[in-house]
Amino acid sequence: MEVQKFRQQIYDAAVPVLKGRTVTDLVIGISMLAVELDKKDIAVSYVLRDELPGGCSIFSYASRAVGMSADEVALWFVNGSDDVQRSIGGAVLTAASHALELKDTPESGKPFDVALSEGDTVGMIGNIHPVAMQLKNSGCRMIIFDKGSCKNGNEAENIYPMQMQAELLPKCDVVFLSGTTTINGTAASLTELCSSAREIVLLGSSVPMIPDGFKGTNVSILAGSWWRYEDKDIIFKLISQAAGMKDLSKFAVKKNVRIK
Repeated sequence: MEVQKFRQQIYDAAVPVLKGRTVTDLVIGISMLAVELDKKDIAVSYVLRDELPGGCSIFSYASRAVGMSADEVALWFVNGSDDVQRSIGGAVLTAASHALELKDTPESGKPFDVALSEGDTVGMIGNIHPVAMQLKNSGCRMIIFDKGSCKNGNEAENIYPMQMQAELLPKCDVVFLSGTTTINGTAASLTELCSSAREIVLLGSSVPMIPDGFKGTNVSILAGSWWRYEDKDIIFKLISQAAGMKDLSKFAVKKNVRIK
């Protein structure tokens, strides 16, 4: 599916819960950002720094977001000019998703309710170490693609060059994609490469938690997060102080929703 169509489908599915809502607060750190909507709904997403343009006053749209309608800001997820603007839009989608009745998959004892066996090949886009270790315990073969690890020259186990995705992803039985792939525009093409996978899990705080938006794609599970409004002050403060997910994870309400 073409990138813009992929994003537009997610946005369109969220319109009913965006209408009439307003963005009431926003904070952008160097690792994470967070938004608040009226009715006390908040969400957190990643700041993808690597491809951001340089210069002064280039993110002036951020200060204008507060007071704007939620559907207008969420549209940035579709047509934002850079990764920060799209990430803000995605966070608005997840904040608005609190109005949906998102039922988590039943506790099955399997990671993310995905059955794995020793013969499986599991692909992962983005080296999310705690998840990788959890999956490794199943005895499956791990293939991990992580731009940061390759860029830094790390020789981490199971890390493969990004240019091998087209060769290796079609061979994977299960694939875990970082939610940031919806922000940087790679999710659409990556899910098509995973045509042989029986499960594709979209993973992390940047996942737009709009299940109906992924119908007709190869994505089967949204493993994202909701955030409690009572923790808003500490979450926003930590983000303003350059905190990352390691510092914020204790405030996340993990969601694991299967797309029907």
